[in-house]
Amino acid sequence: VAQIPYCFPASDFDPDKDAARIETCYQDQGVDEATIIAVLTKRTYSQRREIAFAYERKAKKDLVTALKAALSGSLETVILGLMKSTAQYDASEIKGSIKGLGTDEEVLIEIVCSRSSSELAEIKTVYKELFKKDLEKDVAGDTSGDFAKLLLALVQVRP
Repeated sequence: VAQIPYCFPASDFDPDKDAARIETCYQDQGVDEATIIAVLTKRTYSQRREIAFAYERKAKKDLVTALKAALSGSLETVILGLMKSTAQYDASEIKGSIKGLGTDEEVLIEIVCSRSSSELAEIKTVYKELFKKDLEKDVAGDTSGDFAKLLLALVQVRP
């Protein structure tokens, strides 16, 4: 779960123009993945959100849903990840790491041990909003021993 340290806003940013470009990417035969990549990877998260709002106004449908339908595989995973805030992405990764049988301890360690108290507080809030569950309870239910104690000590920050 690597973080890009710096992403600068596009200076010639026009969310309506970007939304129109993306809309044309899957109206004809096939999907113009190169244009989707060119637009969304060169925008900040807040700019991508503006594009999503402009797209919804213009196309009368949700951009994330349209991207899900148009893309697949690793590209879909990356592009949909770009459409999430850092806290949403981290919360989703944590949920994925404890979902089902077994626990992906590396993901838990990377996120929980590398985020600041304020970032963890935001992740906890977003986790509750997205999954209607408490992060501490889910982590406690899926880990044990000293590992669980360490993770719980870190995630028990106040929002």
